[in-house]
Amino acid sequence: MPNSIQQALQQAAQQLAVVTDNPTLEAELLLAHILDKPRSHLLAWPEKLLTQAQADHFVEYVQRRLAGEPVAYIIGHREFWSLDFLVTPDTLIPRPDTEILVTTALALLPHNLPDIKVADLGTGSGAIAAALASERRLWQIYATDLSQNALQIASKNAQRFGFHNISFYLGNWCTALPCNDFDMIVSNPPYIAETEWEVYANGLGFEPVGALVAGADGLDHVRQITAMATEYLKPGGFLLIEHGFLQGAAVRNIFESAGYGMVRSVLDLSKNERVTLGCYLSRSTLSRI
Repeated sequence: MPNSIQQALQQAAQQLAVVTDNPTLEAELLLAHILDKPRSHLLAWPEKLLTQAQADHFVEYVQRRLAGEPVAYIIGHREFWSLDFLVTPDTLIPRPDTEILVTTALALLPHNLPDIKVADLGTGSGAIAAALASERRLWQIYATDLSQNALQIASKNAQRFGFHNISFYLGNWCTALPCNDFDMIVSNPPYIAETEWEVYANGLGFEPVGALVAGADGLDHVRQITAMATEYLKPGGFLLIEHGFLQGAAVRNIFESAGYGMVRSVLDLSKNERVTLGCYLSRSTLSRI
């Protein structure tokens, strides 16, 4: 016999406690998606009985979560910067730590001017590009990705939000960009070391490995981007890269070796170094370094 909403949530939360620190929240997200209702509906109508089809569907979702599949992939969306993003296994799941990259970028260029050009490299679901677009409607934002499927998801998200100041380009990092006069380039590239993948695989195994792993020390793509970006930034333009919480010193060294000035790292909410930025110097200055 189908359970009430409250009973179903209690049973699911008990089961999910073995795979998540937030079993009640995840149970609510899964059931709310099945019922096509907000989570507040579950709290307002705890005694309402589920239909057999709804109960069976909920059991299926819980089993998928117990097998390690992220909630965002099961329900097909994830909130980031107060925007509800479509996500698929072709894209990384947007994470709260990445909001540090967005807030830092907005603080560096606080004015909403129509001639500002910003590139988001490896856009995935388009989370960073869309977050910036939501705050700076006059900026021109160029989002690139090596995955056509990811770009399709990012484009759908921009359309859903009504952001018309984002354009999308298929290709590898800066090489996909149609111009080379950017005020800012931002990126959340892969930064897990190959030797570390076994440690992370259980939690990230459903996400695209190519968007996570980057060489022996995890910094291959950081090196590529810092080198490429000097050919695409205006003098005085900024490069911002998200990285692992233990990689700050190494990333600062990469920036400085590439000739960037004003290099510093920004802490996330857990007081870990999460984003490193630098200011691009002119090519004539670089030639003298």
